[in-house]
Order: sequence, then structure tokens, then C-alpha cells
Amino acid sequence: MLDKRKEERLKEKNAATITVISDRENSPEEEILYTYTRDISLQGARIRAKNILPVGTYLNVELTLNNLQEMIIVLGKVKWIRSIIENEYYEFGVEFINTPIDAFTKLWNYILSKQGLVIPTSSV
Repeated sequence: MLDKRKEERLKEKNAATITVISDRENSPEEEILYTYTRDISLQGARIRAKNILPVGTYLNVELTLNNLQEMIIVLGKVKWIRSIIENEYYEFGVEFINTPIDAFTKLWNYILSKQGLVIPTSSV
């Protein structure tokens, strides 16, 4: 299988709160889902949940990254979905879109730190 990802993903579990902001007629009964990521990159995340979210659904995703004091909020779009446990548990790929620069920077710094890379700082 050809991997179409633009960025390498950091494989780790992080808390996520998802609010469905589109496709309301096909959305789950709960508008807010409390779940977690399985991996994450600057471009998106693989998320597990008990609810099915149709491809193309727009989401507000609040990520609580391990060891990070602040929450990162991004807009996402469901790109794919698959059943993990039939009709009980699902995994879906979310592409981040129009990520605010401060959220992008926090996520970038977090990923670099988890990969053991030092972030250079300028001295003033």
C-alpha cells in the first residue's frame, strides 16, 4: 500500500475532544466526542472513537498533548474511516486545515521535542 502522508507521524496517544461542525444530519447523537489520537503529525491525526463520522465531516479538534500545558485547537476534515471492532469502535483520519500559526508552532515544537530534537532559540 502506498503511503500518501506528507509528514511522518508521531505514534502516541493524546486526549482529544471533537465537536462536529458539519454534516449534522448524519452526525452521531452526541455533538461532542471525547476520544484520543493514535498518532499525530503537522498535517493531521489518526483518531479512535466509538462514533462513526462520515468522510468529509468538518470537526473542531481540541488536542491535549502529553506534557503540554496548553490545549491546541485545530479545524479538521475526516478523510477516511475504518471499523476496528464492527459497529462498536472506529478509527478515522483527520486532515488539519487552516491551522492557526500559534497552534501549528506549538504542534511543531511538541513533535520536535518528542523526536529528541532541540529547538534553537535566539538570544537577545
